[in-house]
Amino acid sequence: MSESSTTPSAALARIDRFLGTAGPGRRGTTIARLTGDAGERQYFRVLRDDAAPHILAVHPGPITFATLSFSNVATLLAAVPVPIPRILGYSDALGIIALEDLGDVTLQAHVDATSPVDPTELYWQAISYINAIQRRGRELASPDYLPYGIAFDEEKLVSELQFFTTHFLQAHRGAVLSGPVQRALAHEYTAIAEDLAAEPRVLCHRDYHSRNLMVHNGRLHIIDFQDARMGPDTYDLVSLLRDSYVDIDHGQVDALIARFLAGRAASGEDAPTFRRRFDLMALQRSLKALGTFGFQATSKGNSAYIAFVPRTLGHVGAHLGRYARFGRLRTLLADYVPELQ
Repeated sequence: MSESSTTPSAALARIDRFLGTAGPGRRGTTIARLTGDAGERQYFRVLRDDAAPHILAVHPGPITFATLSFSNVATLLAAVPVPIPRILGYSDALGIIALEDLGDVTLQAHVDATSPVDPTELYWQAISYINAIQRRGRELASPDYLPYGIAFDEEKLVSELQFFTTHFLQAHRGAVLSGPVQRALAHEYTAIAEDLAAEPRVLCHRDYHSRNLMVHNGRLHIIDFQDARMGPDTYDLVSLLRDSYVDIDHGQVDALIARFLAGRAASGEDAPTFRRRFDLMALQRSLKALGTFGFQATSKGNSAYIAFVPRTLGHVGAHLGRYARFGRLRTLLADYVPELQ
């Protein structure tokens, strides 16, 4: 894909064609570029005199909507059902999907405006959606849906931890790791991944945090779900409650975990055992998030995520310090990350 095809002006030219095929063209239409995610898609809000506003997701090039993971997972989540943006139209040739406009208020923005966090209402909703996705996900399992063929297996979990080493420790923090240190880290990563890969697998959103939950008409809607896959039953709950973008105090986390456990089918597992599994998943995901932040800063020139490093390191330090099994990993990392000492 040439660079010119992904510039804002090139995207606007494609949008003009998309709107033109829909009838009214640009007359009486305002188009505003929105802040996107860390992916390659660009997002624009379309305001029209004769219709409700909507969002255009502009891909780098042509798409085949029928085979996109986004459309496949949207169908699956609609069957659960949980609230997601309605798909209003698309163009394969132009690489554009028109979506319902859910506004600009993410759960993160709502929390920032109403801090401290109130764990009721919207967080209860978010947890009820996880319960529904897990419960109905088992009932809807089918090879027709892409997430059932993808999983957080040991290889994937280890690769995410290695991503942390490469992009946070080495690229962002400038760590020079000896062979023995790299092998010792690999040993610790494998032990974590083996345990997580052996846990019960359920349908997971995969990035279920406050930036991917929109507050619209008093109700949460789920976005950015195209990477859904099978994974540990703690994964989405960890994403929500060990969020790099929002502070939730320990008492609130405990209450929200209890809410989740109350809403799922009886498993015979006691709360302390579940909490140990939750904390293990939280450690892996927080390390993976740090890798993403380092990658964005050093490989993409996007320093916006660095603001969230201290909170995420706080999560990592808390989990490393809570369990004796992580003593060796903490020692290894503390040599290069002083915040973990």
